Amino acid sequence: MHRTPGTSLTRALLVGAALAGLAACGTGTRAHENEALGTKAAVPPARAEKKAVVQGLPGMPPVLDPKDVYAADRPNKLSPVVKDFPSRVYVPNTNSNTVSVIDPKTYKVIETIPVGAQPQHVVPSWDMKTLWVNNDRGNTLTPIDPMTGKAGRTVDVHDPYNLYFTPNGRYAIVMASLDRELVFRDAHTMKRMKTVPVSCYGVNHADFSLDGRYFIVSCEFSGELLKVDTEKMKVVGQQKLPYDGAMPQDVKISPDGRKFYIADMMADGMWVLDGEKFGKPSFLRTGKGCHGLYVSRDSREMYISNRGEGTISIFDFTEDRLTKKWHLPDGGSPDMGGVSADGKVLWLSGRYNSEVYAVDTRTGSQLARVKVGSGPHGLAVYPQPGRYSLGHTGVFR
Repeated sequence: MHRTPGTSLTRALLVGAALAGLAACGTGTRAHENEALGTKAAVPPARAEKKAVVQGLPGMPPVLDPKDVYAADRPNKLSPVVKDFPSRVYVPNTNSNTVSVIDPKTYKVIETIPVGAQPQHVVPSWDMKTLWVNNDRGNTLTPIDPMTGKAGRTVDVHDPYNLYFTPNGRYAIVMASLDRELVFRDAHTMKRMKTVPVSCYGVNHADFSLDGRYFIVSCEFSGELLKVDTEKMKVVGQQKLPYDGAMPQDVKISPDGRKFYIADMMADGMWVLDGEKFGKPSFLRTGKGCHGLYVSRDSREMYISNRGEGTISIFDFTEDRLTKKWHLPDGGSPDMGGVSADGKVLWLSGRYNSEVYAVDTRTGSQLARVKVGSGPHGLAVYPQPGRYSLGHTGVFR
């Protein structure tokens, strides 16, 4: 067979180049296994970013997103446990010893439930199946079935000003304000398991770290903060706020888990604290009577109720600053509350006006004022998105 001059040499050179190319790849055909299967990785394996794993409190559900504590709280992302519950707003009236139940679609009170003396907050249980009414002076908890809206048999619990749950669902934590105690109880039976005496006065609100291993507590009447080890059930830090006459209230953690915000109704703003270091906090003025703190469904903003001036301040987490202030028409006393499941409405109790406010979270306009009993306080919007409840008026993760 006739061969064109130079053909053998050309082929040899091509083969040599191909072998050299393979050698240059270092790992031969192994580096292209996925490519041969049509599944070439967009990022080389060595450069792929590893997802951070948070070593949480033993027994707690895994952290969904290390960069966002509130990742489970997206609009209408309801757990199968609560998805069939009717949407309601439960309002504890501290002076009337009742709970007003509002239909958020009609802005009407559809039922009034008698409870114990001085109900302070309506608190979703860790498993989200029960709403607990904290009858502070009555020394009882009244359970409400959120499916039927009916109250059950009361449970004896001393000085239950507020109620929280450990992130693993093992314990309920009673904020025994006047008793000066943190009382760890069985989350289901409410049997007392451990009592932690505290030297501050007026423990009332709290929030947990991203990993659930500690929580920060506000002490209203002595103007102090506590840091508590969740697993050891032990106070590991205590400090006096640097403001004469401070009265800290609600506590909320930032989406990235790095900071805690503590509302102060006498300092007229909120303290910003590094929870890990637990050093001296900085301060941000919001408005007179700063009281409740509520995070938007997209984790971008926080709504801050200023009870003493009838306003709501808006804090932007990304910009790290206050961006807006909404004024309630005809004033009012916005206190505690929650955000609707779809994130479109902020509900707040009017503590000194026997009313509840519904505010549009897009515009800040008032949607409704609903008359309720006397002294409305820690209302619960229910159901809300999330996998489990940490307590208060609805802190979900």
